[in-house]
Amino acid sequence: MTQAPNQETNILGKFTSVVGLLGAALFFAGWIYRWSYFYFFQLELNTLDLPAQSFLIVPLQIFLGNSWAIFKTAIAFFVTAIAIQVTLWLIKIISDAVVSASQLLLNRIISATQHKRSWTAKRLKSLAEFGVGQLRSVDFLRSLVNEIVIVSWVLIVIFWLARWQGIADARRDAGQNSTLPVVALITPEDKFAIGRKLDDIFADPSLQGYRIIGDRGLFEDLRGREDNDISNPKQPRVWRLLLERGGWIYLFQALPPNVKPNEIPSMLAIQTSDKGHIIIRSPEVSKTSSP
Repeated sequence: MTQAPNQETNILGKFTSVVGLLGAALFFAGWIYRWSYFYFFQLELNTLDLPAQSFLIVPLQIFLGNSWAIFKTAIAFFVTAIAIQVTLWLIKIISDAVVSASQLLLNRIISATQHKRSWTAKRLKSLAEFGVGQLRSVDFLRSLVNEIVIVSWVLIVIFWLARWQGIADARRDAGQNSTLPVVALITPEDKFAIGRKLDDIFADPSLQGYRIIGDRGLFEDLRGREDNDISNPKQPRVWRLLLERGGWIYLFQALPPNVKPNEIPSMLAIQTSDKGHIIIRSPEVSKTSSP
């Protein structure tokens, strides 16, 4: 009768520990996924001020997003289980060999100094006897090392799964099969130095009063190409909305088809205006032709 509460407490304690470790692993996976995703778009995750609870939802996409993700996750953790067993087996073999060699050496030192009364011999004997006693704690150290190995392998697998999925999703969203919305951003004329005039789309806005630091070519490459243009299927120009966060709007031109694997889009960050702005979102490009 007296053991039931202890057993229930033990089970509850283990359950709490598992939930805590699972939550930490999910948060770690979510953080790595978003870090790799936004890093692809040249954005630092720490500057975006994303809610912490959102990192716990993202791992569902990493591990259970589709049938391929489930299969990849199952294979990864199966291989991880094998890697853990092999690593623990190697550690056991090495540690047993080290312990045996150390035990033999210490026993020889004790035997050699057993009947000697010099100060050096006494110190060596004392040190050897202390070493023999310390070897008894190897089992505890081995248990600690085993836990470190298991946690390390699990973190490594979660890191690479989250990183690969983050980069893969970023490449998809940067290209023609993006899940991000097509965007039309309308702002006051004096807000920034780029953009087409609504009443005269061929006229460039005045640059008077603006200054530049850095690569002027980046600005020139963008100027005159601020609107969507899908007339050339091989080089379509489509603007998409990546994120709205912290008073900033992040836009980019989707990459054209057959782009090089190492090519990434340029990001345009626009600070929201006190005078107001309009953002129109759409899952697809408008079929209305530009004037």
